[in-house]
Amino acid sequence: MTAPASPSIVLESAGVSIAPLDAAGTGVRSILKPATVTLAERRIAVIGANGSGKSTLLRLLNGLVLPSTGTVRVNGLDTRTDGAAVRRSVGFVFTDPLSQLVMPTPVEDVELSLRRLKLGKKERRARAEAILAGYGLAHLAHSSIYELSGGERQLTALAAVLAVEPAVLVLDEPSTLLDLRNTRLLRERLAALPQQVIMSTHDLSLAATCARVLVIDDGAIAFDGDPAEAVSRYREMAG
Repeated sequence: MTAPASPSIVLESAGVSIAPLDAAGTGVRSILKPATVTLAERRIAVIGANGSGKSTLLRLLNGLVLPSTGTVRVNGLDTRTDGAAVRRSVGFVFTDPLSQLVMPTPVEDVELSLRRLKLGKKERRARAEAILAGYGLAHLAHSSIYELSGGERQLTALAAVLAVEPAVLVLDEPSTLLDLRNTRLLRERLAALPQQVIMSTHDLSLAATCARVLVIDDGAIAFDGDPAEAVSRYREMAG
């Protein structure tokens, strides 16, 4: 796979709020406070407590969530007005792969992703099977999604998202449901990818391998920078 051109993800005073707080409809609650940040490094981790705003931040990056204030741009494309184009550029993998595996079998799910490439039916099937084989899933290509282990489902979801070669891969706590073996396999797969990878994780050792780490606390970026210092800051905050 050829490495995509280096993406530029820019948040300008981007924040997310929900309303109303009460039956009278008076008030809003801030989920993510306005942030201005440029994400350019090849590997970026986002860490923080559950409910801190990590997932909201990640979902801003491909338009799954739109900012209530400010803007989010990917290679100059505004997620609010160019959502479809942004999602072609930014692939998203959910914590629970069953949230996005919508077809009965792995090969059909990868084929679904490949439809945007306008391939013939036979070529699409052959390419889907080859992609799954590359993830060690050839023997499961025609199995029911529900017969797969959590790790096999996560790899299938990853294969389906990467089948169309997005420039950016965003993952929301990808190792949460995985055992040690599959966590190690996932790490190896991610390390070998040419894409920019941005992920939230509770695995601090995984976060420490990234070039840059953001610490999210109470809906705000509490730290942004060196991985070792970020992990140290987060441990202090959590302690």
